[in-house]
Amino acid sequence: MSKLTDQAYLTQIQYKDSGNLNARLAIHQRFSTNSYGWFNWLFDQLIELPVNANVLELGCGNGELWKESASRIPAGWALTLTDLSDGMLDAAWRNLIVIKRGIKFEQVDVQSIPYADKTFDAVIANYMLYHVPDRQKAFSEIRRVLKDDGVLFAATSGVNHLREMYQWVARVNGGKTAEFSLQFILENGKDQLQEFFPRVELSRYPDELRVTDVDIILAYIRSMASVDTLSAEEMKRLEVELREKLAKDGVIQISKDAGLFRAMK
Repeated sequence: MSKLTDQAYLTQIQYKDSGNLNARLAIHQRFSTNSYGWFNWLFDQLIELPVNANVLELGCGNGELWKESASRIPAGWALTLTDLSDGMLDAAWRNLIVIKRGIKFEQVDVQSIPYADKTFDAVIANYMLYHVPDRQKAFSEIRRVLKDDGVLFAATSGVNHLREMYQWVARVNGGKTAEFSLQFILENGKDQLQEFFPRVELSRYPDELRVTDVDIILAYIRSMASVDTLSAEEMKRLEVELREKLAKDGVIQISKDAGLFRAMK
């Protein structure tokens, strides 16, 4: 089984706490060229929801979406934030306790959602569906808990997302291609969703990284489930290559390809 769908690995190692996720968020927060911000853009997609919407987030991570958008959350929204990892739920609670909203935090497996049929106006799955072993079961569960006019907001990457990072890793580890989940991406997600949702729309978020700090790139790479077996020697070779590149070019450019599916029941 791939580490990217191994629930024991994900909950006990990769997302035992928010450290790896924070390392990945940091590079986007500091070096993204789109100054509007991913979480701000993502929240824009939610504002069409009813003023009294019942909202479920699956795989909430450290709750950064709601922390970044705290002042924009309508007073009438009821929020239920869930994750498979207790460590991530603890991080989300710590991040969001300060906004003083009655948010529910619960441990939930998307393949078996413990809520009644037609409970939620919206379900959010932000960069998490490629971690699900049985996505068809997950989509069936999401459809079940959505109201008849409910919407699933499912964010993920495209095939070219961070492609330079994977190319660097392949060069220093003997040509091995770093594993990236192609199970649910912008190029194939619509076909999967349309089996369960009659209308599916895709919006892309234009952005790229222009990085001037090699250490933050290395921290990102170390945090990735797909490359966490790189040896110290391989990491050192990569560091030398990146420092030489930065000295020569003054900036390291990294592609991004992010987007959001809006699937209507």
